[in-house]
Amino acid sequence: MLTSARLMWWNLMSLAILTAQLTAGPWEPLFNGHDLTGWRTINGAAPFTVVAGTIVGTTVVGSPNSFLATDKIYGDFIFECEVKQAGGRSNSGIQFRGVSEAASENGRVRGYQLEIDPSERAWTGGIYDEARRGWFYPVTLNPAAQSAYHYGEWNQLRIEAIGSSLRTWVNGRPVAHVIDAQTATGFLALQIHGIKNNAAAAGALVHWRNLRIQTTDLSPTPPDDIFIRNTTPNNVSAAEQLTGWRLLWDGRSAAGWRGIKDSRFPAESWQIAAGVLTVVGNTHGNDIITTDEFSAFELQWDFQLTPGANSGVKYFLNEVPAGYTGLEYQLLDDERHPDAKLGLNGNRTLGSLYDLIPRGKMPGGLAIVPRIGEWQHARILVTKKNHVEHWLNGIKVLDYERGSPAWAALVARSKYAKMPGFGLAEKSPILLQDHGNQVHFRSLKIRPL
Repeated sequence: MLTSARLMWWNLMSLAILTAQLTAGPWEPLFNGHDLTGWRTINGAAPFTVVAGTIVGTTVVGSPNSFLATDKIYGDFIFECEVKQAGGRSNSGIQFRGVSEAASENGRVRGYQLEIDPSERAWTGGIYDEARRGWFYPVTLNPAAQSAYHYGEWNQLRIEAIGSSLRTWVNGRPVAHVIDAQTATGFLALQIHGIKNNAAAAGALVHWRNLRIQTTDLSPTPPDDIFIRNTTPNNVSAAEQLTGWRLLWDGRSAAGWRGIKDSRFPAESWQIAAGVLTVVGNTHGNDIITTDEFSAFELQWDFQLTPGANSGVKYFLNEVPAGYTGLEYQLLDDERHPDAKLGLNGNRTLGSLYDLIPRGKMPGGLAIVPRIGEWQHARILVTKKNHVEHWLNGIKVLDYERGSPAWAALVARSKYAKMPGFGLAEKSPILLQDHGNQVHFRSLKIRPL
C-alpha cells in the first residue's frame, strides 16, 4: 500500500515519464520480414527459417540450446516482439545482454533470459541467468502474472534493460523486476530449447514477429508494485525504496543490532567484513537482535551455510531465562546436520517453521535447489491479519495463520507447548541465531506493512 506522499511522487514520476516518452528515440526494426540479415546462429543445431514474414525456430533431437543472435551488441534498450508457439509446448526464451566467448565452454551462450514457458509451471516472463547463476525471478514471485501467457496465440513480450534494472512484461502485464549489474552489454537472441533424446518433443515451433528495439532517450515504464529481486549486496534500489524497503543491516557496522545478553554487540561471536555479517561459530547462544521492533512486515535476506551448519532467523519473540525464543525460519544443512531428521515430518529442515511446519516441496532448477556454500535467498511475509509465509529462493515453501486454531494445535504438540503466549507477541525485534556454526548473512532488508 502506498502512502499519500509516495502516491504523489508516483503520479509526478508517471507524468514526467509520459512527457519524456513523447520525445523518446525511434523504434528500430530487428527483422526485415524476408531473411535473417543481421542475425547469426550460435551453439545448437535447431533450424531458424523465415516463413510468411515470421522467424520460425524448430526443436530437434540431440541438440543443445540453440540461439539466433543479433550481430549488433546492445546496452540499455527497450525491446518488444510477438511470439506464438505451436506443435508442442517446448520451453523457449529471449536472451538479452547475451555473451558467447570461444574461451568459455566453447562459446556457450550466457546471460539474462526472458523465459517462455508454456508448461503448467507457467513461468513465462521470468528472468533466468543462462549458463551462469540460474533463476533470478521464477514467476512464483508474481503469481498474478502466471496467467498472462497464452499458448497457441500471439503474445506480446517486452523487456526494459536500463542500467542494472531488468524488467519484463507479457501481454502488457508486468511479470519480473530484477536489479543486477553483472552484464551491461550483449546481443539479443531467440532461443530454441535443447532436446536430448525425446523424439516426441521434436518439431515444436516457435514463431516471432514484429521484433523492434529502442536504444536512445529511454524512459522506463512507471513503477509497479511487484516484488523486486535485487542481487546487489546490501543495496536498496530507488524502486524498492518507493515501496517502503530499507536495509535492516547497513552492510558495514553493528548499528541497529545488539546482543541478547546486554546492550553491546558481541564482536567475539559475530564478524563484519566485506559486506558480510558472519556468526563465527566459536560460541553458542550469542544471538543478536534488532534495536527496532516489528509487527506486520516483509523481510528478506541472503544467507550462506557452511557444511553442517545450523542457524535461524526468529520473529515474534518471547523473552525466556536464556534470552529469547520465537517463531523461527530454520537455516540448516539438511544433509549433514542431525536436526533435519528430528522433529516431525521434516519440520526442522531448511526453510521450515522450526518444530512446527515443514517446508513444502520445491521445484528443481539452478539457484532454486539449495546448495551449501552458495548464497541463497530467503523471505518472510507477515500481514496485519497474521497471515505468514516463508519463501526460499523465490518459492513459497509454507504459510499459516498465526494465532488460528490450527496454529495453536501445532504449538500444543511442539517443544513450545508449555510456553504461554508463544509466538503471539504483538511486535518484537528480529533475531539472528548463534547456534555454534559459521553462517554468513547479507542484504538484510525489511518493509514494515
